[in-house]
Amino acid sequence: MAADAQATAAFYASARGAVTARLLRERLTALWPSLAGESVLGIGHASPYLRLWREQARRCVALTPAQMGAVRWPIGGPGLSCVSEEDALPFPDLSFDRILLVHGLESAESARRLLREVWRVLKDDGRALIVAPNRTGMWAYWESTPFGHGHPYSTGQLDRLLAAGLFRTERRDAALWLPPVKLRLVLRMAPLIERVGRRAIPALAGVTIVEAVKDVYAAMPVGAVARRRLVLATAV
Repeated sequence: MAADAQATAAFYASARGAVTARLLRERLTALWPSLAGESVLGIGHASPYLRLWREQARRCVALTPAQMGAVRWPIGGPGLSCVSEEDALPFPDLSFDRILLVHGLESAESARRLLREVWRVLKDDGRALIVAPNRTGMWAYWESTPFGHGHPYSTGQLDRLLAAGLFRTERRDAALWLPPVKLRLVLRMAPLIERVGRRAIPALAGVTIVEAVKDVYAAMPVGAVARRRLVLATAV
């Protein structure tokens, strides 16, 4: 079941949500340090993360899938927010340089149809970042957080899903070794827990982060197969 947009917004307004967003923003910034002049789309509940680039990007759009419900995003500046069906994004082909999916893929009614729409609106030289709950991590099973809803993924499952959607994985990262608890002492220790977890138990991260590009060659039709001429012999 998809996480509700209002509940997700309430999570990010809490102390635990603020720490979660800060830890994830650090990883996203490492992957995409600057998007100056580019057009950026966030799908799912991306507003806590799009703020990384909204001052430098040419355009930032936050799209909430209809099944999550609507939530207001008071971003100001060069940005927009909208609600749409996930398999009918309201944008022309090749509209965006970068697309961020967070609380989007795992909550999709059809992940394959969503990725086909992402492929359609992403420019051929564009890049997508997918943040998804890790099947082996704690966050995927903690329903008091947005990552505890929907379908978690292993690294292999995510790679196969992207390949089926005509994407190629370029880089991988992970985050959220922090336990999904509300204890202030644990939240204050978040940076230390992340460093230790990354080194000691990399497979138990709460979320997997994948950067993907369009596999345009996989989408190109093969050349026409020459027809063999059929010769019928008749008796004379």
